[in-house]
Amino acid sequence: MEYQNVFKRYELKYLITKKQKEKMLSVMEPYMKADKFGRSTICNIYYDTPDYSLIKRSLEGPVYKEKLRLRSYGRAKKDGPVFIEIKKKYKGVVYKRRIAALEEEAMAYLNEDIPLAHPCQISEELDYFKEFYKTLRPSMVISYEREAFFGKEDENFRMTFDENILWRDEDLSLCDEIGGTSILEPDRVLLEVKVSDAMPLWLAEFLSAEKIFKTSFSKYGSAYLQKQKGKTA
Repeated sequence: MEYQNVFKRYELKYLITKKQKEKMLSVMEPYMKADKFGRSTICNIYYDTPDYSLIKRSLEGPVYKEKLRLRSYGRAKKDGPVFIEIKKKYKGVVYKRRIAALEEEAMAYLNEDIPLAHPCQISEELDYFKEFYKTLRPSMVISYEREAFFGKEDENFRMTFDENILWRDEDLSLCDEIGGTSILEPDRVLLEVKVSDAMPLWLAEFLSAEKIFKTSFSKYGSAYLQKQKGKTA
């Protein structure tokens, strides 16, 4: 499987209904092609400090924010591939860098500070991130079902539809069964538009016609707020 390891782009987010998604799939057909892996399940472990300083700061809406997560495509196996990712956002631009490793190697590196077998520039950035925050630990597992599409003329232009977004703060392993508490209402879908430049006119016109407006939405942030709300309920 081929995956990109360095990204720089704008990520625009929209909460839409399943009916609006079906309309959009019809409209985008002449311009987009489906990801070759089809509909997939994405699983993430988010890392944070014991007092959740990373997500608390992110929710304040600063000019710069960052996060660390471990990602698998589908339920991971200990001898299977996963990705350690640093995701940063500065003035609306998203920068993502990641490195592939076996699940057991990645967990040993993140949880036990055992060095990676094949260090590189990105792993040095990960080392710095871990050293800077010092007390990082697994905080939450978030999984979702994703359909991804690429532009026929520009493969860097992407649209993804995420459904069944679930979170849990126990059994913090990508090898465990997929499950948790839902973030979205049953009829809602998270659309993410990922562009390096301007949005295509056909998409801007569709969003305007359907009165679909950009929103600020973080899966980890939403899960954290839901968790805090449950504590005070």
